[in-house]
Amino acid sequence: MRPLVVVGDALLDIDIDGSADRLCPEAPVPVVDLGREWLRPGGAGLAALLAARSASEVVLLSAFGEDGAGRRLIELLEREADVVPLPLTGSTVCKTRVRAAGQSMLRLDSGDGRAAHGVLPARAEQALREAGAILVADYGRGMAAHPGLRGLLTELAPKVPVVWDPHPRGPAPVPGARLITPNESEAAALATDGDEASALARNLREQWSSDGVAVTAGSRGAVLADARGTRSFPIAGTSKLVGHARPDTCGAGDRFATAAAAALLGGADLAGAVTEAVDAAARFVAAGGAAALSLSDGPGSSPGRPESSRSERNAFEVAARVRRSGGRLVATGGCFDLLHPGHVTLLRQARALGDALVVCLNSDESVRKLKGPTRPIVTAKDRARLLAELESVDAVAVFDETSLATLLERLRPDVWVKGGDYAGTDLPEAEVVHRHGGEVALIPMVEGYSTSRLVAAANTVN
Repeated sequence: MRPLVVVGDALLDIDIDGSADRLCPEAPVPVVDLGREWLRPGGAGLAALLAARSASEVVLLSAFGEDGAGRRLIELLEREADVVPLPLTGSTVCKTRVRAAGQSMLRLDSGDGRAAHGVLPARAEQALREAGAILVADYGRGMAAHPGLRGLLTELAPKVPVVWDPHPRGPAPVPGARLITPNESEAAALATDGDEASALARNLREQWSSDGVAVTAGSRGAVLADARGTRSFPIAGTSKLVGHARPDTCGAGDRFATAAAAALLGGADLAGAVTEAVDAAARFVAAGGAAALSLSDGPGSSPGRPESSRSERNAFEVAARVRRSGGRLVATGGCFDLLHPGHVTLLRQARALGDALVVCLNSDESVRKLKGPTRPIVTAKDRARLLAELESVDAVAVFDETSLATLLERLRPDVWVKGGDYAGTDLPEAEVVHRHGGEVALIPMVEGYSTSRLVAAANTVN
């Protein structure tokens, strides 16, 4: 299958989590004690990461600055997509949210970068010509207005499905786009007539000469206007939010657009693509939204580290799915440096205690702190891959030694499993588990197996 190519403006999103339990004496505003910092690609960068959930091969065309934020952004993206960089004039745009107790308190925007409108690089043109579907994620920073890109997209639109996620500060989509996906407020700002979602969709379809326009309407799903008329696509009952009084909807529009583009890439018609997109966006919000894709930039971690893989983000989706269905989430943690029968038995018994098992895996730096400079023998990236192949394991999340409590705060397992060798000891993570209504279970270890023994035996043989 040909790749899904994402074109648009990549940004760097930063979430700073903290606590706010007092007011400033100079003014009636909360004082936020800053804690951990989380990074993720934003804009078209987020769209590329989300597209990788639905398409086997994703290529991102975006403009990147030569500054530290630009290099960090590329590092975050290259784990999931083939990045084709174009020049950026100015500095990388960063959007920083300060949050306390899960509530956004403030957003700080910095950077003035815009895509430079020079000659389109040959690699970018080749990527577009080889695309099976194209998603334009316009964030008003010049990529969608690039003359060379627009000319090529206009040429390709009759032959390749083009999905366009517009921005009020961006240009109009090219004629012939297969699907355009504004939200209600964007549609109201861009349409020349109409106030209801259905009327807005019809007006914009005619205005933009596109095959279809899907206006997304949050918890009400989406409305599609195409050659067959106007139809509503509500969120299915199984995808409705459960237990989220204030869901984080950041990135929901990107998830909708990427899922629709992937469906069209797979041969779906417009109605099928919108159906899949509505369901994907609802599940994405229920799983925690874009925040669930963030990587910690705290001590001992790096946003570009290869060991923080897609499985880490899937862990939060698994947790959300289990909670929505009223199931029981089990989690366990450890180094799992050399997998052996003792590990397999522990994981199988842990999985039997609930409906899904998430393994919290020590990062390489964390293992070195615990076991010494000669460990780990197997990198975290490969340890995660091996664990994910086990039938008993539903997802893997890599953590640094100092951040396990943070990870458990986000996972909120119903059962936290440790080996029986921890009997009689105070587990530091127990407080977090108990605070969220969970329990701690100790499973007897299989005698005769440990990674340290295996390593010692191998050294003796050698």
